[in-house]
Amino acid sequence: QPTHVCPTVEGHVMWIHWIPGHLSHHQPIACISSPTLFIYRDDVSRAEADSFRLQVIAAKETGTQAPVKRIENCSFLYTRHLNMYFVALTRSNVNPALVFEYLFQKIRILKAYLGEDFDENSMRNNMTLIYELMDETMDFGYPQNCAVDVLRLYINLGNIRPQDEPEPSQLTSQITGAIDWRREGIRYKKNEVYIDVLESVNLLLSSTGQILRNEVTGQVQMNTKLTGMPECKFGLNDKLVIEKESSNMRKPGVEIDDCTFHRCVRLGKFDADRTITFIPPDGEFELMRYRVNDNINLPFRIIPAVQEEQGNTRVSINLKVIANFSDKLFATHVVIKVPVPKNTAKAKIKNSFGRAKYEPEQQAIIWRVKRFPGKAECMLSADVDLMPTTRAKAWSRPPINVEFQVPMFTASGVHVRFLRVYDKSGYHTNRWVRYITKAGSYQIRI
Repeated sequence: QPTHVCPTVEGHVMWIHWIPGHLSHHQPIACISSPTLFIYRDDVSRAEADSFRLQVIAAKETGTQAPVKRIENCSFLYTRHLNMYFVALTRSNVNPALVFEYLFQKIRILKAYLGEDFDENSMRNNMTLIYELMDETMDFGYPQNCAVDVLRLYINLGNIRPQDEPEPSQLTSQITGAIDWRREGIRYKKNEVYIDVLESVNLLLSSTGQILRNEVTGQVQMNTKLTGMPECKFGLNDKLVIEKESSNMRKPGVEIDDCTFHRCVRLGKFDADRTITFIPPDGEFELMRYRVNDNINLPFRIIPAVQEEQGNTRVSINLKVIANFSDKLFATHVVIKVPVPKNTAKAKIKNSFGRAKYEPEQQAIIWRVKRFPGKAECMLSADVDLMPTTRAKAWSRPPINVEFQVPMFTASGVHVRFLRVYDKSGYHTNRWVRYITKAGSYQIRI
């Protein structure tokens, strides 16, 4: 299974450490200058591990090639932090997502203990800490505890401040991974939960107005400031849940697809009855991601009319933009990029509001509107003069690109129905919900 290798750019090996896995052959190694080896499994030799330094780093392949390299029946998977490489070495057919996740987690832990910009010297000066972290995060080649909040309970070196020593029963529960994302004893004067529903609208419209692609990808981010170990129950207007709860639906639910959750969510409950139940981490975290493909309310309808005059000396552009959301809302940071031919000499532009100008470096007319009211309509017209060219070449007509943000609006129709917080003390919780819809890839062909 894999190995960590952290040499500098010059090729000096700082430490080598076998990554965890669920397959058979694992060998952790650690070395500084003259290597000190910790061999858990011995199917890969030191010379084979060293081939990464000789064939990849010395050849300066990193940064230009994929982060996976196969050398003499060994697969090397690597990532980089400053001038150090974290490399996993395996002979087996392992899950690369597992390997890279462990590498990233290892770097995250080292940042917590040694600082965001830890380097070779800081690792060299903290070898006792490195050995302890290696021992706690891996056992016999298998991943163990990679949660910083739990590691800091019993490894208090580096930048981590010592905490009050927990009860043995609590420590055992934390180490065994029961709930390693939240510690006991958290207290707040005010118990509050902030919920952000963030959506990106992806649209591709043909020149005839036909929808080629139309989907919304969303995420629910939370910031919890809750006392104790509360259990939360979270509900969206999921169509499957609403149909189960009531046959007389005033408002139909939304078909939510491809849900992925934070590991605090009890997936068994969700699979059984679509209930999102969890004990939240303290502070900010991403609760879930989702995708919606049907019944999408597009924030903007854009109607272009582009006409090339005979002789290829002029292009006439007319654009109508209609805001489809409520007149009580408004869009911010609206940017509409209308492409023009490469040989454009100048453009005479008229627009109803906002600012529009021809920007040669982008080969487009850029129309910016700071605040776009809901249900409003606006027009842009432009007469573009073209320079004569020696070779007549047809204009490829790239699509119009649109950027925007619409607060308190969701294109998918998803909204938060409830958030219930259950705790032994029964305290009151203040809940705050915010919705933001922005453009993902929002394009209209002309």
